[in-house]
Amino acid sequence: MITTGLMMLICTSKVFVPCNLVLTGDAFPVVMNSQGHILMAASVYGRGRIVVLSHETYLTLCPALVDNALTLLGGGESANLSLGVPKTMKGVVDNLNRSSYQVSPVEEFRADLGVSVYVTDAYQVGPKAEELIAFVKAGGGLLIGGQAWWWASQNENKNLILEFPGNKVTGVAGIYFTAQYGELCVSVSFILLHSHVMDFKKDLEFLLKGISDFDIRGNGFPSAALVHGPLAFPIGTTDKGEAFLAGTYYGRGRVIVATNDLFQQNEKLASFWKNAIDWLDQGRKGVAGFEPGVKPLSNSGLTCKKTNFSSELSVFVCKAYTNLDPETIQNFVVEGGGLLIGGHAWHWATTHISQNPMQDFSGNKILSKMGLGLLTQTIKKGVYKAPDPSQINKLYFRHFLHRFACHALEGVELTKEEEESLQKLVSECVSFLRMEAYNNISYIQTLSLLTDILKNVGIQQVGIIGFNLFSLCTLDLFSLKIRYHWVFQNTGIKTIHDPVPKVKHFRNNLSVHFQLQVFIQIGCQSDTLVKKKLQRAPRVIKRFPVTSERMQVWNLWGGLIYLLAPRDVKVEDEKIVVQEAITAPYYKSGVTKEADWSSLRKAPAPWAEMEFENIILTVPSHLIRDLENVLEVEKLWNGIMKGVADLAVIPQKFIRKERIVADVQISAGWMHAGYPIMMHSSAGAELFNPQDARTKGLWGEIHELGHNQQRSPWEFPPHTGEATCNLWSVYVHEEVLGLNREKRYIEEYVKGGKNLSDWNVWTALETYLQLQEKFGWDAFKKVFAAYHDMTNHPNDKEVKMNLYAETFSRAVNMNLTGFFKAWGWPIQRATEEKLSDLPLWTDHPMA
Repeated sequence: MITTGLMMLICTSKVFVPCNLVLTGDAFPVVMNSQGHILMAASVYGRGRIVVLSHETYLTLCPALVDNALTLLGGGESANLSLGVPKTMKGVVDNLNRSSYQVSPVEEFRADLGVSVYVTDAYQVGPKAEELIAFVKAGGGLLIGGQAWWWASQNENKNLILEFPGNKVTGVAGIYFTAQYGELCVSVSFILLHSHVMDFKKDLEFLLKGISDFDIRGNGFPSAALVHGPLAFPIGTTDKGEAFLAGTYYGRGRVIVATNDLFQQNEKLASFWKNAIDWLDQGRKGVAGFEPGVKPLSNSGLTCKKTNFSSELSVFVCKAYTNLDPETIQNFVVEGGGLLIGGHAWHWATTHISQNPMQDFSGNKILSKMGLGLLTQTIKKGVYKAPDPSQINKLYFRHFLHRFACHALEGVELTKEEEESLQKLVSECVSFLRMEAYNNISYIQTLSLLTDILKNVGIQQVGIIGFNLFSLCTLDLFSLKIRYHWVFQNTGIKTIHDPVPKVKHFRNNLSVHFQLQVFIQIGCQSDTLVKKKLQRAPRVIKRFPVTSERMQVWNLWGGLIYLLAPRDVKVEDEKIVVQEAITAPYYKSGVTKEADWSSLRKAPAPWAEMEFENIILTVPSHLIRDLENVLEVEKLWNGIMKGVADLAVIPQKFIRKERIVADVQISAGWMHAGYPIMMHSSAGAELFNPQDARTKGLWGEIHELGHNQQRSPWEFPPHTGEATCNLWSVYVHEEVLGLNREKRYIEEYVKGGKNLSDWNVWTALETYLQLQEKFGWDAFKKVFAAYHDMTNHPNDKEVKMNLYAETFSRAVNMNLTGFFKAWGWPIQRATEEKLSDLPLWTDHPMA
C-alpha cells in the first residue's frame, strides 16, 4: 500500500512539480493528491503491466514508492525481478542496487535484454516505443516516470497526446502524461472531474478546415452522442449543444462517431469526411477499409475499398450495428488505427425495450470504453454552424457537469444558456450512469461527483413543490447505492417512499423460462419524463432479467410487481413467492368476490389495480379507497371494451388486455395512447364513476383506446392521426353509453378551397361521420374486416387513400369517388374506372 506520508511527499514537493495523469479504458489510479490529480497510475496491456509516475525524480527520491511499484509489476513478488535501467539514470540504478534487485544498466532498451521489468523516464523512450510496447504485450513490466508540462511548453505545435515520448508507450494502456501541473489547486468539492485537461483546438482546426456548417437534413433522424471521456470532444453540435459528430483519442489511435450512418453518404458533408479520414489516418497515407454495406468515400485522399475488418488497415469505417467483436476493434484503435463509426441508437432501443442501450447496443459496446456513446434521444435535423475551435463547447457532457458541480457545490452562477439546457445534462447523466462501468476510473469519478452533489443538496419531498433540479438523477444513483449496500440512514438524504421496502425477495418455479426473455418489473409507469419542472422522478420503473429461482430486486420508488414474458409463453400452475412486499388493493373480474372488496381496497400499498375482462386500470390507491359499487365499474368497462372490439372487428377477448395508468405527471398531453395508456391522476377518479360516464362521457380515455386500434393501411398521416381514433369515441358514446354526438361544422374548410393540408382532426372526422350517417356503423365494420384480410399494403399516402375509397365503396356497393373528391382527396382516374360498375352517390352532403 502507498502510505499517507509518501503521498504527502509527492504532493508537497516544491522543486519537482508533477503533472496530472489522465486515464482511459482499464487504467486505474494508485496515488491521487489532495486536489484529486492522479500522480501515479497502473494498467495492463496484453500479458504485461505498466506503472506510471507523474515525475521522473520520484524514481530516485521515493525508493519505497518504487519498491511498491515493482511489487505490483511483479504480480506481488519483487525479490526475483530482473531490471533493466538506462545508464543515464545513475541515481535510480544506485537505489535499486541497494535494494538487492538484479539490475542491468543499459545504453537503451533492446528486445533481447532478458529482463522482466524495464525502468525508465518518459523522455528517452520515443525511438523504442514499438519495441517497448511489444515487450509489455508479451508479459513484461514497465515502470516509467515523467511529466509533460515542460515538453508541451517547448513543443507548442506538436500533439501532446500522440507525440510526447512517454505517451507513445503508455497510451496503449490508457495512461497519458499531460501539461497540467499536479499541484494546480482546485476546489476539493469537485476535484474528481476536470472539464478540459487536454486542449483539442488543433484537432478541431484540422477537422473543420474549410467547413462553415454541417447540413444534416438528409434521411433518418440522428441520435445524440454522449461525449464523456477525458480525451473525447464534440465536433458538430446543434444550437442546443447536442452532439451529432464527436471524436476521441484511444490508445495511440483516434475515433470519430457520427450519430446517423447515412451521414457518411451525405454529399454536403464530403469535405468534412475528407478531413476526418485524414485525421484518423495520422498521415500514414494507408488504406481506409469500408465494412460491407458501407459505401466507400470518394476523393478522400486515401485508398478506399470495401473489405472485411483487418488489423492491417489504417482506417476502418463501419456502422454502429456491426457484429464485429468490440475488443477486436478497440485493440485496433489502441495500437494506432483510426475508426469511423456511424449509426443511431434510438431505433434499436424501440425494438429492444427490455435491454440497456448503454450496455447492450453494439455501437456502445465499442464506444463506451473509448469515452463516447450513442443515446436513444434523437436530435432535430437542420443546418448547424461549425464550432469555433478556440472556444470550449460549454454544453458538452464533461464540461457541463463540471460547471454544474461548481454551481451546486460552490454557488457559481450558471449562464442563461446553461440553465435552459439543464434537462439535457440530466438526461445525459442518467444515460451515463446506465453504463455501470465500475472498472472505469472516469465512470467512478463521475459517480462520486454526482453523489457528492446529491448529498450536499438532498432530495425534495414529492407532492408539495415537486422535484428540484438536483434530484433528477437520483433513481440510478440510489439504485447503485442499494446494489452496494450503502445505508440510507447514513446519507442524510430523505427518500420518497420510506414505508416501501428497498429490497424484495422472489422465489419462483419458472425455470422453464430461463432460456426466454423474462423480466421482473417494479412499477407500472413506462413514461420517461423530459420536463423542466418535475413532479416525480424522470424514470420510476426498474426491470430485472429472471436469471435464477431466487432473486433480490428493488426499486427506490416502490411500485407494483409484474412478470414480463414473451407473448407466446403460457404459464400454468407455476408458483411465485414474494417476500418483504406490501399488499396492494387489487380486484380481478371473475376472481375477486364483491364481499371481499371492502377489505381489499384498504390494503396499504400506494398503488391499486383493477383488472376487468379486457382492460386493467392502475391508479393511486386513494382513488379507490371509498369505491363501493365495484360491480358497476366492472360492468361499465366491460361494456366499453366490448364496444371497442365490435367496431375494430377483433375478438371479444383481447390477446393482451389494454392498460390505463393514472400518474401525477406523464410524458405528453393530458392523456396519451400506448401500452399503457397514460393519464393524469388528477382526473383518475372519473374512471370509477359509472353515473358520470353515462351522462358526461369518457371521451379522452376512449380517444386513446381508439389510437391503439389505428392501423397504418387506413391511416393517412399527418391528417387522420387525431381523427380516426375518435370513431371509437363516437361509437362507444352512442352505442354503449347512450350519448349523442356533437355536430361539427365544415364551412371554413369548404370556404378555404378544400385543401387537403387543412383536412385534419375535427374536419377529417366529419368526413367519416358523414359516411356513418349514410351507411351506418356496419359499413365501417365491413371496411375494417376487409383490411384484416389484406396483404402487401401500400405505403404511399395517395395510393392508400384511393384504396380506402375503393374498399369503402365495395363495402356499401356504391361508388363514393365523387364524395371523396368533394372532400379534396386525390382520387385517381384509375380508381374511378375500377368502381364504374357501381352506382354513384350523387346526393352526398358535399355535393
